[in-house]
This record gives sequence, structure tokens and C-alpha cells, in this order.
Amino acid sequence: MASKLVLLFRFLIIVALMQFQTVITIAQPQVPCYFIFGDSLVDNGNNNRLRTEAKANYSPYGIDFPPGVTGRFTNGLTSADIIGQLLGLTDFIPPFATATNQEIIRGVNYASGAAGIRDDTGRELGDRISLDRQLLNHATIVSRLSLLQRNRTFTNEYLKKCIYTVNMGSNDYINNYLMPEEYIAGRIYTPDRFAELLIRKYSLQLRRLYNLGARKIAVFGLGFLGCTPAEIARFGTNGEPCVESINNATMLFNVRLKPLIDDLNNDLPQGRFTFINVTSISTPEDGVVLPNVPCCQLRSDGQCVPNSIPCPDRNLFIWYDGYHPTQVANTVLANRSYTALSPTDASPYDISRLAQLTV
Repeated sequence: MASKLVLLFRFLIIVALMQFQTVITIAQPQVPCYFIFGDSLVDNGNNNRLRTEAKANYSPYGIDFPPGVTGRFTNGLTSADIIGQLLGLTDFIPPFATATNQEIIRGVNYASGAAGIRDDTGRELGDRISLDRQLLNHATIVSRLSLLQRNRTFTNEYLKKCIYTVNMGSNDYINNYLMPEEYIAGRIYTPDRFAELLIRKYSLQLRRLYNLGARKIAVFGLGFLGCTPAEIARFGTNGEPCVESINNATMLFNVRLKPLIDDLNNDLPQGRFTFINVTSISTPEDGVVLPNVPCCQLRSDGQCVPNSIPCPDRNLFIWYDGYHPTQVANTVLANRSYTALSPTDASPYDISRLAQLTV
């Protein structure tokens, strides 16, 4: 217990320094625009109008976010919000659901809670915007930009300078493979085969993003899904800190994702893809796992009970609800994605270096 408290103290000191760093953003934006693809980890309101249980447009979500409740699945900023700040962008990237012509010039957030690489992922929760649909939405935005800028060649050159982040795959396990009572995948595929199929589809989707004009693309690996409070409550840990069978299954996806990024860089002449190693960033140096305790009271699907009172000091918690990190944890991920502290955090380069590259 003492070692956990020491680690937690070290963690909070690092976080405090990193949070200070996010305030000191560069006045001049490093890129003209930022496009975000993903799930509830970076959703900022796209699910609010959908018929789905996967939405966070109610309190206590947003309790530490100045505008209040927006649809973000956390108490404050998402990792995508913080990466935008580090890139020097002065405003948050708008959700696709409400983005105006004036706003899309600086980027769009397409992320959707419960969405996955597979189209059927998350269906038990209701509607969601899968990665295939997010790419269709991006094609629409590219067309709108071309009309606004009245020059497709200019638009193509403009898009090459932007940063794109893709954070997908968690729900393909949580709301698909790990629910064999709802989805066939968990009944017919081994973990190894399922990871292989996911990577194969992901490869096609990332190539499509490239064909839509993206050149500087950061792809996030999966975190320790077996350490989320909701999965621990559901499966138990047999005395271990986390559900090791889940972490082992998702690791099969991660070990294939890095080679995929290498292949994309080799195959696509102007592609500048990079792999963000979330498990590396999330692994404590001394191996001690932080307490997997949610900050808010949970309903059965792992989200916060509406209008419940969360823990008083959110800076002392890693998890806000059963699946989603607090702003503190998002700050760590965003900062180490932007400026890697270890060679294993990002490969072949972190987001700060990615922003500087020319294509």
C-alpha cells in the first residue's frame, strides 16, 4: 500500500508539471488544422443527438470543464483537447455534428462513443458512428473545404499540413469480442485471429484516410482495457490487479499495429504515420498498478449515474467512470504523445515531431 501511495504521489507531481506545460502553448499554431477520429475517449459531442446509451451529455460529466456538459466522457478535457492545445490551437476542435463552414477550416472531431473499427461494434448500445462512417463524414468535409477554398489543389496542399489522430479499437473488444452473448466474433474467433482481422480492416481504413488527403497521422494503440473498473467488476481478476486475459488479448492487437504503421510508411510515398504506444505511456516505472477505482457512481453499462456526485478531488483518480480516464490521466497521455519521454512512447516520432515534418 505504501508503494502505491508513493507512486501515486510521483504521478501527481508529474501531472501537475504537465498540466502547467499545457497552459504554455505556442502562440502561433504549428499546423493549420487538426482532424480527430475515434471513440468515446475523444468524443466531444457527436453522440449527443444519436439514439444511443453511449452519450455523456449530462452531469457529472464536464464538472471541471468551463463550458460544462458537452458530451465529453470525462470530468474535463479529453486527450485530443490537450493535444490541440499543445499544437498551439486556440480553440477546441468542433464536433462534426455541429461544425460550421467557418469552423471546419481548423479541423473537425468525428469521434463517437461506442464506435469501432468494425461496423457492428457497439450496436447493443444504439446508434454510433463507426470508423467507416467517420471516414465518409471526413470525405464530406473535404468536399466542403474545396468549395469554400474554391481550389482543390490548394485544399489538397492544405490538408497535407494538418495533424490527424486516430484512436480506435477499444470498443471492438469491450462492446464486441468480449460480449459473446451479443456478438458472434467472440464465439468463432481466437484472440489471435480476431486481432488479425481487426488489423486487416484497420489497414484499409487508414489507407482510405491517406487517399482523402491525410499525410501526418498519429495512430493510438489500445490501453490496458483489463484494468478498467467496469471490466474488473464484470470479469473479476482472480487476485491480480487487472483482468489479464483481456490485456493479453488486446496486446495481440497492439503488437500488430506497430508493424502496420511501418508498412503504411513504406507503401504510401508521402505518408507520415506514427504509432502512439498507450500501454508504454500507461505503465508505471516500478510496475505498481494504480488503484482501479472510478470517481463517479456507476450505472450498469459503466457510465456515471446521471446527476450523481463524483469524488471531490478528481486529481487523485485515474478513472472517471468505468471506462474513461479523468482529465489528469488524459493530460499524461496527451503530453507523452506530444513529447515522448521514452523511445517506446511513440514510433517513429512523437506528435511534436510529426507536426514539424514536411511532405
